Amino acid sequence: MTVFTEETRERAREIIARYPADRSRSALLPLLHLVQSEEGYVSPAGVEFCAEVLGLNKAQVGAVATFYTMYKRKPTGDYLVSVCTNTMCNVLGGQEVYDTLAEHLGVGHDETTADGKITLEHAECLAACDYGPVMTVNYDFFDNVDPQGALGVVEELRAGGRPMPTRGARLCTLKEMAVQLAGFADERDGAVADGGPGEATLRGLRLAEQHGISVPGFDPNTPIRSKAEADKAAAEAKARAEAAKPAPAAEPAKPAAATGSTAPDVKAPDDKSPQVRTAETRQPDARTAVPDAPGTKVPTDGAPPAPRDAQAAEAAGAAANPPAGDGKPAGDEAGAQQRNLKEAEAGAGANGAGPAVASETGVQK
Repeated sequence: MTVFTEETRERAREIIARYPADRSRSALLPLLHLVQSEEGYVSPAGVEFCAEVLGLNKAQVGAVATFYTMYKRKPTGDYLVSVCTNTMCNVLGGQEVYDTLAEHLGVGHDETTADGKITLEHAECLAACDYGPVMTVNYDFFDNVDPQGALGVVEELRAGGRPMPTRGARLCTLKEMAVQLAGFADERDGAVADGGPGEATLRGLRLAEQHGISVPGFDPNTPIRSKAEADKAAAEAKARAEAAKPAPAAEPAKPAAATGSTAPDVKAPDDKSPQVRTAETRQPDARTAVPDAPGTKVPTDGAPPAPRDAQAAEAAGAAANPPAGDGKPAGDEAGAQQRNLKEAEAGAGANGAGPAVASETGVQK
C-alpha cells in the first residue's frame, strides 16, 4: 500500500477546507486528482486514502473514479497523448494521425510505451473543432497536426524535451498537471505566461474590438496572477468599493393617516406571491377546525354493507366486465365464495365478532 507524503495530506486538508463542513464530499473530484499527482494514476491505495479523509466507503469513491476518463486506473506514462478521432477531426485526418503514432510507438489505445514515457489514447472530442485535427499532451493543445508533426512531438518528449503547445501554458508532466487540476497553481517561473492564443481565438477578439464590445481596459498580454496576488487585488477592490459607497440617507417620515395614527405600515395580506397563497390554501393552519372541536360535525362511517350486498355488487361488476379472452377473472368461482361466506357468517354468530376471513378449505385464519 502506498503511503502518501505529508505534503499530499496537507494539500488534502486544504482541499477539504474549501467546502462547507457538511459538504466535504464535494472535495472528492480534486482529491482524486491529488492522489493521481503522486502515483500517476488512481490506485486502490488512492481510493482508500480519499475514502479515509472524507469519511466515505471505498465503493463510493471507486464509483466516481471509474466514471470519469481523466482518472486513470492503471499506471500511466509521463505524457498522455490524446488524438481526437471524432467526426470533424477524423474528416481532417485525425484517424491517420492516431494510426501513425500507434504504429510508430508500438502501442494501442490506453497503452504505455516500454520506457514509461508515452501513453496513447484516442479521444472522442477535445472541443477544438476550429483547430482540427487536434492532439493534446497532458490536456495542452497541439493544433492542426499532421502525422509527421505528431511524430516530431512524441519523439521530442521521449528525448526529454518539452515542446511548446500551440495554445496554453508550458508543457508539464501528467503528475504536475494533476496538481493543477486539484486546484493548485503552477509554481514554475513564467510557466503560465509562456503560451499563446490560437488564431481563431484572436479572430474573435479582433471582431469584438472592431464592434466595440471588448472589455474596457483588458490587456491580453497581462499574465495570469497568482492566487495570493488575485486575493490581494480582490480585497483592495472590495475596500475601495466600500469606501466609495455613500452614506445611507435617512428616509423621510411618512405622513400620518387621516386618523392621526403613527403606527408603522403593515403589508396587506394580499401582498404575497401566488405560490405562498397557494401553499397556505392547501396547508391547514391553526384556524382550521380539528375533528373534535366544539360545534364541529365530524363525518362518521355508515354501517358496513352486509356480506350479501357485497357479493351482489361483485357479481354485478363481473357481469358488466366480461373477460377479454378465455381467461377467467380471479374470484369468479361461486362455490368457493359461498363456502367462505357461510363460514364467515357462522364465525360471526358463534363469537359475536365481526366477519372473519376464511380460506377456501374452511380453515379459519
